[in-house]
Amino acid sequence: MGGEEKKPLLLHICCGPCGSGCLPRLTDRRVVLYYSNSNIATREEYEKRLEQVRILAAYWQTELLTDPYDHDAWLRHIQTLENAGSFPEKGPRCTLCFGFSLQRTALMAEQMGFPFATTLTVSPHKNSCVIFDEGAKYPLFEAIDFKKKDGFLLSIRESTRLGLYRQRFCGCEFSLAASGS
Repeated sequence: MGGEEKKPLLLHICCGPCGSGCLPRLTDRRVVLYYSNSNIATREEYEKRLEQVRILAAYWQTELLTDPYDHDAWLRHIQTLENAGSFPEKGPRCTLCFGFSLQRTALMAEQMGFPFATTLTVSPHKNSCVIFDEGAKYPLFEAIDFKKKDGFLLSIRESTRLGLYRQRFCGCEFSLAASGS
């Protein structure tokens, strides 16, 4: 007898490059991408990243769902730290940001009846333990650390091969200011 087939996975995807380091590790199951990124400071940047995710979804022939962009809701969510200066990535504002996106992804996962994970863990600029703590608030969350086994290096290699735009900041206005871009 073969092993039990894994349930499909809803994968919160922050951008094409990060996703390109995660999808090769999920070939044993059906993956539905969920682009939920209201943290991105401008509509233009949001759309630019979404286009890269569309390219990746087409390449992997996987379904892509999009959460409506609502930067104002994101700003309300992080408002307790909105004026707290420019933290480097991995600061307390990031924890609130992860919580915002993971909560929205959890709601979609619940509607679909799928477990979910996030591509955020592939970045060396993000603390996977913090992401896992935020995700653990939701029963359908799967703690997959895509950073392991050179996941970030894989994302660089694959996104370069696919010609994907690699942004220089996580997306919010605070990281944009800190990046000097």
